[in-house]
Amino acid sequence: MSAFCPEIWPEEPTPVNLEDCHECGLYKHGSRMVWGEGNPEAPIMVILDNPGAREDREGNLIVCGTRQTLQQAAREVGLKTDDLYVTFILKRRPVRAYEKDHVRQTCMVHLEQQILHKKPNLILCLGNVAVQSFFQNSEVDVKTLRGTWHNVHGYQTAVAYHPLAVRRRPNLWSLFLSDWAFVAERYHNLNF
Repeated sequence: MSAFCPEIWPEEPTPVNLEDCHECGLYKHGSRMVWGEGNPEAPIMVILDNPGAREDREGNLIVCGTRQTLQQAAREVGLKTDDLYVTFILKRRPVRAYEKDHVRQTCMVHLEQQILHKKPNLILCLGNVAVQSFFQNSEVDVKTLRGTWHNVHGYQTAVAYHPLAVRRRPNLWSLFLSDWAFVAERYHNLNF
């Protein structure tokens, strides 16, 4: 097997009517809107809390640690770039304090519209913020929900730790990989 080399996945353009969205207030942080990346027609939608960094300070495209960890896990369980579309609860990267509950609730409207439009076969939520926002339940967490399928808003949904948590705590890697394998197995058994 060749050495793992992370890639910059293509970014899906933000819908023109939403490019200047000011509803949540994150536009004041100066970060740009990132609608999603990967294959917009993919059968598996991966949901993260926010887009993080796609560029360095000079504006050059980079593959941040979150994306490196996500891509490595996907590759190790046999998923390809074409199988995945990554999107976010918040479409802009917060760079300072913000009213978390209000902003997440406001931004969920965009995610709900994306899901209705894309109709993924499977959804994988990464991290407690994504899980709590998508499940619309602040009491749930990855630790108790991982390893099983959940029907959320009519979609088969699995959960896993956030890639940054895995980078900070390498002992989570085997659980993270197990959760990706769980999704890959269901995906490979689906009849399209």
